Amino acid sequence: MSLFTIADLHLSFSSNKPMDVFYGWKNYTDKIKENWLYRVLPSDTVVIIGDVSWAMNFEQLKKDFEFINSLSGNKIIIKGNHDYWWTTLKKMNEFINENNFSTIKILHNNAFVVEDKVVCGTRGWILDKTTLSEDRKIYLRECSRLESSIKEGLKFNLPIYVFLHYPPISYNCEATELLEILKFYNIKKCYYGHLHGNSINNEIIFTKYGIDFELVSCDYVDFTPIII
Repeated sequence: MSLFTIADLHLSFSSNKPMDVFYGWKNYTDKIKENWLYRVLPSDTVVIIGDVSWAMNFEQLKKDFEFINSLSGNKIIIKGNHDYWWTTLKKMNEFINENNFSTIKILHNNAFVVEDKVVCGTRGWILDKTTLSEDRKIYLRECSRLESSIKEGLKFNLPIYVFLHYPPISYNCEATELLEILKFYNIKKCYYGHLHGNSINNEIIFTKYGIDFELVSCDYVDFTPIII
């Protein structure tokens, strides 16, 4: 049973938000399905790190989740900045159960064990010199959610892997408090998404505090889940 990850599927089967207008995204859902089924076995798990769907509500989300549920393996989903359908954990789990999306789980202030690994994470946020006070509140809330997830993960006494939608570190920005949390809990590996096109730099693996950070945006990894 292997653990994989990928970010930014940007599905839009019902929400009419085509991605193929962007360079490299033509027929992207076919690419995702083909590459996914080639690599991922039914016993495997894939962490999808946000921007799962352009849906605005559960009605629009249904076809996108049908697509995800039909793919092999179990899926753990984290919120991205474009997941406007996201609501309370209770409501999301009710939606999943009512529609028999049996392979999908939501990561939100919790943690999941996959074989000998623990999956923790949250959306995260970006801070820079132009950040408004309201963004600061969101950012600190995300720090709290990350710490809650890691604390849940610690109960299993297994190596913890962290997944954040927003990059916690880049060429022009560092989410200092998030990085300090990762450092404090001795996290060694963190995967993230969100970046596309010109936002992707040549160097996509950063190391700080002994932590490796790796970008797995859908278009960067050629629409292929990456094994952990």
